[in-house]
Amino acid sequence: MEEPAIEEGDHNRDVEVAPALISVHPDHKFIVVSIGSDLRVFDLQGSCSVTLVDDSSGPPHKDSIRAIRFGAGGKLFVSAGDDKLVKIWNANSWHCITTVCSEKRVSAVAISKDGMFVCFADKFGVVWALDLDGFDENQVLVDKKGAPVLAHYCSIITSLEISLDGRFIISADRDFKIRVTVFPKKPLDGAHEIQSFCLGHTEFVSCLALVCTPDCPEGFLVSGSGDSTVRLWDITSGLLLDTCEVGSQAGLLESNGREEEHYSAVTNLCTTSDGTVVAVAIQSLQGIMLLNCNLSARSLSVAKVVSITGGCFIPTSLDTASSAEFLWMVTGVSTLHGLDSHSLARVRVISGFRRSNDHGPTVLQDEEIPGGEKLLEKLQGSVSIESKVFSAAAEAVKMAMCNLLIKKHYSADKRDFRKRTRNDKKIKQ
Repeated sequence: MEEPAIEEGDHNRDVEVAPALISVHPDHKFIVVSIGSDLRVFDLQGSCSVTLVDDSSGPPHKDSIRAIRFGAGGKLFVSAGDDKLVKIWNANSWHCITTVCSEKRVSAVAISKDGMFVCFADKFGVVWALDLDGFDENQVLVDKKGAPVLAHYCSIITSLEISLDGRFIISADRDFKIRVTVFPKKPLDGAHEIQSFCLGHTEFVSCLALVCTPDCPEGFLVSGSGDSTVRLWDITSGLLLDTCEVGSQAGLLESNGREEEHYSAVTNLCTTSDGTVVAVAIQSLQGIMLLNCNLSARSLSVAKVVSITGGCFIPTSLDTASSAEFLWMVTGVSTLHGLDSHSLARVRVISGFRRSNDHGPTVLQDEEIPGGEKLLEKLQGSVSIESKVFSAAAEAVKMAMCNLLIKKHYSADKRDFRKRTRNDKKIKQ
């Protein structure tokens, strides 16, 4: 039987790119960038690149990395992705303390504040928990396995958070839902009590972030979506507190003279430690949007759009440290066909983004970035990247990123073909 023909246009729409990701140590000690299967770490305090120590043979990851983050006050770092591996690193020695095999490709990770549990979500909507009891900075954990905690029933989980007080695990998916589940005392036995649903988005939920106040230790939730909105939620009740139409505010309703669906999707966001500012990456915005978050008034409002000139810099990931005034951004993708360079990564930094006065925020030039040329050499692969490379890739990146979370509809023959050739079959133990 002949395989079903795939037209070139369909093939381009089906290409799954892996966006470049960035993660910042909470004390601003390390900056980590992932691009494709490559994990790059730079030590800001030592002003040097970091060599990862992994007892497994070959590179740490063999396929695209989809989730990275620090946790437990910066003691732990987790990376996971399409190779179905969840790797937990000691973020001081950068030694891999354990590797867990997932049954499916991993789409999101979260770490409890006390560092006792790592949770990860797979492409079939199942959230797993890993117990790190017995973790010692000088010891490798062996024979660790994840246990299923909850499920979104075949909907890809796009973002995962554990509330700051440890009471809830919050999961968002491609079907517009945000679920708040009570995080049990024994997570390995499953999480069966749903606290609330945060319902209101009309497209896929792409990202989540938590903000808190002293009188509300569990915090509030901020979410971004393909519907071009950022929303503020009460976690306990699931009540929608405010909605900010960031797409229309940024003027991103047109591209190339015509209206483009999903071109103003929110792709990533991060918040300051005091919860007063939310930085937002939007699909076609060459820069970022800053929102004022007034938790007393339970409101979100646009503070400023920070444009980034000199090349088509559309951030694919954002992060900041709790102890620094820098917002770190990366743009780039891997497995992008039609270009001489298989993977692209470009790092930029905004200083003073927490300030709303006339002196901030400021987009730093390369020579002003903490770590300087050494950092760029490590995280980008080279100090300078030709602007024409990103200019040529910009439209392809936008289209590929648009297709990353949108549900695809296939014919019966094509579905059968994808089932036979897929890379999500259960791993035999």
